[in-house]
Amino acid sequence: MHDLPARELLEAVHQFPCAFVFKAVGPAGGEFVATVISEVRATLSHEFDPPFETRETPSGRHVSVTVSPWVESSEEVLLVYARIRDVPGLLMLF
Repeated sequence: MHDLPARELLEAVHQFPCAFVFKAVGPAGGEFVATVISEVRATLSHEFDPPFETRETPSGRHVSVTVSPWVESSEEVLLVYARIRDVPGLLMLF
């Protein structure tokens, strides 16, 4: 299954439409969380912010944001990943 292209792999393990979990890690204390949420919302053309949670590292230097929007297809998932990759300060994306 790991040799499948991204779209086919997503479709093999998820049944669309569904809620999909994205997790991004970046600097705390700035606009990182708001920018990630804004990019997800804009990509999916949602009127409201998707459900999300944040968690800071013990040192307070970094924050993770877990966003769980409703997506209609594997294509939407790939588009969201592409937009989040361009967020300034992004350290990790799951």
